[in-house]
Amino acid sequence: MLTACQVFKCFSDETRLRCLVLLHRQGRLCVCELTQALAVLQPKISRHLAQLRQTGLLQDSREGQWVYYQINPELPAWVKEMLDLAAEQAVYDTSHQADLARLRAFSGRPGLTAACR
Repeated sequence: MLTACQVFKCFSDETRLRCLVLLHRQGRLCVCELTQALAVLQPKISRHLAQLRQTGLLQDSREGQWVYYQINPELPAWVKEMLDLAAEQAVYDTSHQADLARLRAFSGRPGLTAACR
């Protein structure tokens, strides 16, 4: 069972929160997309994604050579509300705007090239 303490720990880390907000808004993304969007190294993103998955906030799925992450659709309503609020507030955050711009500009998205291999 997901506890409030686990959720707040995940939300308290900037990288994890940025991942959660992007995934909440985009639906699902692969590791390479998150790496590009957040402009951080792949091992750091993977470590944070693993923690988010272990707490139950995220689900992952493999499609060919890519691993995609998405928000767990079975989260309790109170967690979904917190994600909604975080995503609403992120609109005013310049780092989130930069994350979105980098994601949109990323030409190596799965299905376009082999950048995620």
